[in-house]
Amino acid sequence: MAGGVGSRFWPMSTPECPKQFIDVLGIGKSLLQLTVERFKGSVPMSNVWIVTSVHYLDMVRRQLPTVPVEQILLEPCMRNTAPCIAYVTWKIYKKYPDANIVVSPADHIVIDTSEFSNVIRKGLDFVRADNNILTLGMMPTRPETGYGYIKSTEKFFGQPIKVDKFKEKPDLQTAQRYVSEGNYYWNAGIFFWNISTLMTAMRLNAPDLADIFDRLSPYFYTQQEQEMVNEMFPQCRSISVDYAIMEKADNAYVLPASFGWSDLGTWGSLHQQLSHDERNNAYVGGDIKLIESEDCIVRMPEGKKVVIQGLKGYIIAEKDDRLLICRLEDEQRIKEFSK
Repeated sequence: MAGGVGSRFWPMSTPECPKQFIDVLGIGKSLLQLTVERFKGSVPMSNVWIVTSVHYLDMVRRQLPTVPVEQILLEPCMRNTAPCIAYVTWKIYKKYPDANIVVSPADHIVIDTSEFSNVIRKGLDFVRADNNILTLGMMPTRPETGYGYIKSTEKFFGQPIKVDKFKEKPDLQTAQRYVSEGNYYWNAGIFFWNISTLMTAMRLNAPDLADIFDRLSPYFYTQQEQEMVNEMFPQCRSISVDYAIMEKADNAYVLPASFGWSDLGTWGSLHQQLSHDERNNAYVGGDIKLIESEDCIVRMPEGKKVVIQGLKGYIIAEKDDRLLICRLEDEQRIKEFSK
């Protein structure tokens, strides 16, 4: 899934070039490229499908030249994850009715890619063997208030566990309780299912979406496909797959995992992923000098010389003549600030 705009990462991420297409970590590869690369150990590259905005086709093709163009699906507008997933599911089903699918956002970070591959293979094996829906739950390393949580019916014993409840982002006290109880996991937004299992769940729990893609199905793999998608996709209500399917399903399981994961949704999460100096500052790009400053994250264009003195806990970021100076504790307000 590569269609989001990453508004909390402004000014580095913009609607014209959102974060999944950017070398966020300063290592020469975009988040999208890193995402596809880490699936090489578990999914044949010929089976990679990208769902993105109609506006981002050229960027996807430049960054992923080996992905067949017919496997790059173009949304004419944003409608959240349930319509996105329904589109690719219905299209794959038409050619591969027995497929087992793993769905992943394009803008996450994974440190241990070998363990990631092991977990993906285990997840695909699980849904191949039974008509269940599976989601990954990250073993929490701290009481994080920026993630949703998944509560399992029992503690982890090495295999998928039945989901009890999905929980919204908690306050700090609640997050601390979740971590101490031991059967709560961060919701990573990575899902597995056999294609017929997902379609059955969609027909039961989101029949309005299923109806739209049933009507679109005759046009898949024809010259009229994009025209009809442009006409009918906007009729979908905007809803996440969590609300549309996962929270209603009685066959939802969670597979706890630990492979150095971050959803990289905010500047704070990027700060955690980068290396730090002795004052807990992190920076990417530019010629950056920090004096009497601590707990800051700085992102500058290559070649830009920057001197920062006396700041504590700030984001300083510049791109295309847009400059952000914002307290890290207020990062959730960046979407509001950038309007």
